[in-house]
Amino acid sequence: MQRNDIQIRDPFVVPVAAEGRYYLYGSTDPDCWATTPGRGFEAYSSLDLEAWDGPFPVFRPAPGFWGSYHFWAPEVHVYRGRYYMFASFKADGRCRGTQILVADGPRGPFVPHSADAVTPHEWECLDGTLFVDDAGNPWLVFCHEWVQVHDGEMCAQRLTDDLTAPLGEPLLLFHASDAPWVARGPAQVDFVTDGPFLYRAGNGDLLMLWSSMGWSGYALGVARSASGRITGPWTQDAEPLFAADGGHGMLFTTFGGQLLVALHQPNNTPNERPQFLPVHEEAGALRLG
Repeated sequence: MQRNDIQIRDPFVVPVAAEGRYYLYGSTDPDCWATTPGRGFEAYSSLDLEAWDGPFPVFRPAPGFWGSYHFWAPEVHVYRGRYYMFASFKADGRCRGTQILVADGPRGPFVPHSADAVTPHEWECLDGTLFVDDAGNPWLVFCHEWVQVHDGEMCAQRLTDDLTAPLGEPLLLFHASDAPWVARGPAQVDFVTDGPFLYRAGNGDLLMLWSSMGWSGYALGVARSASGRITGPWTQDAEPLFAADGGHGMLFTTFGGQLLVALHQPNNTPNERPQFLPVHEEAGALRLG
């Protein structure tokens, strides 16, 4: 299967050096917006980021699993030698939330690790990602959805060291409307926060890729922490990194040392395809090309 044959949203790539393979995860239900029962998550593997093996199942919900539909944006992070999946789920009568799953290898099968969603149960939340600070403390960075708060919020929540539960209260990092590139409607309400991904630049700057609706459609922007810590304060780059109706991006480095951003484009179902674009970093600034 070639890259352009893969329908996927929210692509997330994990290079596994021991295998010389890249693993691709994402929202893979044919219609991930449907409120019918979600199938689960598929993954793909590749030697060159163009020809892919798969899809193969990496998560299937067992009977009694709390999430019913909207199986979204699985990310896989290696933490203390195991593979942890952070993914969003929704059910009737339940707010959307991020559940943590675990496996011993990149092919899964992933099974629930946290007892429940680790985002606040009374909040509509999505797109949780893992960040480990300089002291080794794990954090969940996630979006408090515009569907509940109108001006989408980016939040951070400490996790227990074993990633099984939240620790303390979530912190507000910024609002979607803080970014000048985010499109503003006539009513000046309902701004989207999607897809955070944390990246430590070569000069030590802490950056966050995140997405919202820009003037040309879905877009990918960059925020930066003035303190270099997850707590911020956070400022926004004036222009998006990618503005051509695609986003929900993450950064990874190829086995050859090239920094790439993975995102989906276009933003309409069922036409989403994974894109891998070269990124250059200089003095904490990112640019495509």
